[in-house]
Amino acid sequence: MTTKLADGTIVHCLRKPEAKMLDHHVEGYLQHGIEINDNDVVVDIGANIGVFGVRVMQKAKNVSVYCLEPIPEIIEVLSKNADLHGKEKMHVLPFGVSNENSTATFTYFPNTPALSTLHPEQWDVDPTAFKRAVKGTMKNPPQNMRWMKWIPLAFSGIIAKQLVKGKKTVNCELKTLSSIIESEKIQKIDLLKIDCEGAEWDVLTGINDDDWLKIKSIVIEVHNIENRLQKVKDLFALKGFTKQFDEQEKGLENSAMYNVFAIKV
Repeated sequence: MTTKLADGTIVHCLRKPEAKMLDHHVEGYLQHGIEINDNDVVVDIGANIGVFGVRVMQKAKNVSVYCLEPIPEIIEVLSKNADLHGKEKMHVLPFGVSNENSTATFTYFPNTPALSTLHPEQWDVDPTAFKRAVKGTMKNPPQNMRWMKWIPLAFSGIIAKQLVKGKKTVNCELKTLSSIIESEKIQKIDLLKIDCEGAEWDVLTGINDDDWLKIKSIVIEVHNIENRLQKVKDLFALKGFTKQFDEQEKGLENSAMYNVFAIKV
């Protein structure tokens, strides 16, 4: 299945509306000093179908993107987008990322693949959180999906239930980011993007001290559970990211989800 994004770019996808929503999020990641320049190396953890990778390659010349995604059904589509857009610069790595090399069971949501996660219990902490996230998306849809605003917000609970219907578990391989840096011989990371549905702290604690020196900038989605937002910001400051900014996307002000932008200056 393919769909056209707002500017006419064609991508393979699992769900057409979700592909457009993923593209909408890309705009939010590339701000607050986050830039893509010629010859940059980008590592995308939680790459999903690769929309972020496609977009950063369009931003500058000779950009290399390492796309990490653990779910087999999603990897299949990601690989098709790498073949379509990658020009041998979009590398698909079929792994989840954590603080140790191991295997783990992910929960895969066929109706909303982007929310597939290693930590489904995060939704159990606050059972209404997912409903609020759906409501926030309905209030702030992509430009080419403005019709969503006409759906009464009272339907958000029904939509949320439908999205998580038919979930299943999948066993996936996990690697630390440092082991991937070593195996792929990555010499620098101009931008590290992390969007892994609640596993972000495990990703960060799997980076060796020497590899932190290779990372120039980071954009990361943080689920602020047990003061995680402050822990992430403190860790970034310790590792030399002197410019930081955090925000919640429009429509998600009542959620625990934040985007953190961190740059070494």
